[in-house]
Amino acid sequence: MTHSEETDAIILGAGLIGLTQALTLAAHGLRVAVIDRADPAVLQSLKNDGRVSSVNSASWKLLEAIGIADKLEPYGCNIDKIIINDGLKPGTLDFIPDDDDGPLGVMVQNAVLQRILFESARAHELVTLYLPAQVQEVDRGEHRVDLSLDNGTQLTAPLLIAADGRGSAMRESAGIIMAKWEYDHNAVICTVSHEQSHGNTAYEIFYPSGPFAILPMRDDDEGRHRSAIVWSVARKDGPAFAKINARAFEAELMKMSGGFLGQMKLQSDRATYPLGFHHSASLVSARLALVGDAGHGIHPIAGQGLNLGLRDVAALTECVVDGARTGLDLGNAQILERYDRWRGLDNLMMSAATDILTRLFGMPGDTSSAIRRFGINMVQRITPLKNQFMAEARGESGDLPKLLLGDLV
Repeated sequence: MTHSEETDAIILGAGLIGLTQALTLAAHGLRVAVIDRADPAVLQSLKNDGRVSSVNSASWKLLEAIGIADKLEPYGCNIDKIIINDGLKPGTLDFIPDDDDGPLGVMVQNAVLQRILFESARAHELVTLYLPAQVQEVDRGEHRVDLSLDNGTQLTAPLLIAADGRGSAMRESAGIIMAKWEYDHNAVICTVSHEQSHGNTAYEIFYPSGPFAILPMRDDDEGRHRSAIVWSVARKDGPAFAKINARAFEAELMKMSGGFLGQMKLQSDRATYPLGFHHSASLVSARLALVGDAGHGIHPIAGQGLNLGLRDVAALTECVVDGARTGLDLGNAQILERYDRWRGLDNLMMSAATDILTRLFGMPGDTSSAIRRFGINMVQRITPLKNQFMAEARGESGDLPKLLLGDLV
């Protein structure tokens, strides 16, 4: 039986970015439909997943504005300090905010953030979830978007938002050109316990084989100190590191970390996946906007992947809400062009910066290491430059949407 629904926006993808986009639009009184192939039980599952995200201070303000931060706070761990080092050699760069500035960000488990966003979206009267559901047909017409699902539901809206990830089918069908390449890296991700407290410090140690990050997490229920490991290794070695026995893997962790947190013990499964770069030539097409990984993907070297997506969400929300207040059709080309201009350059600059860092810190040899350590020392000594890097880490640089300042539009 065919069922027809009209809404203000249709979002493809119920991941972290898609659900946040739904909640930001709903917070401004707009009706939203969210479609995903995933089963709701999967989206709420707190499985043995070691993946974490660094939510910088600007993104945290967005979560506060839509009522998510209070629910997330009991599970998050503040990042009060970031220490960067080249291969455990002398000379470090540290980012330590003033006491009045608050933390640089909050480290959260992806599974926890996903569950809280899903439960909040499901409870919101202006958000309708279609899960699990497959899109059968999409028609982005001159005046509206018509979309049919495999369960017979017909959805109509003026705007379609693709938050369907790196392999976005909607981006491909729209013919949006994308630059992409693969790095010779695999990320190995897990959660570990360790003897010494991390002191709410995130560590990033750069090796020619790739960066090794130790990211602070809350102590577990038994009081054990915990951190998340995000380790970039040569692509050919990724599967092996994910499969070697726990004791051998822990020995490798000790070697990479230098043992400054004491003995490390695995607390989660190890996940591994290839790392790549992709950047869309445009974030918009007729009645279509791309957000998050659907529009861009970067190396995790700077820990900004999720935050870039949340900046997309905040900017698109402001463009759409401002357009609605002036009486524009929500899929109007003026709204979409404003969003594309706002986010296109910022995304490109961050993507380019992370790509350059990946290549710079991946150069082998003593000469390359000496150049890197010279650069680290210069940033450490020049306060205005260091403050600019810290503002970038916080997500507080550039032309910020109101949501990233903690305000509804």
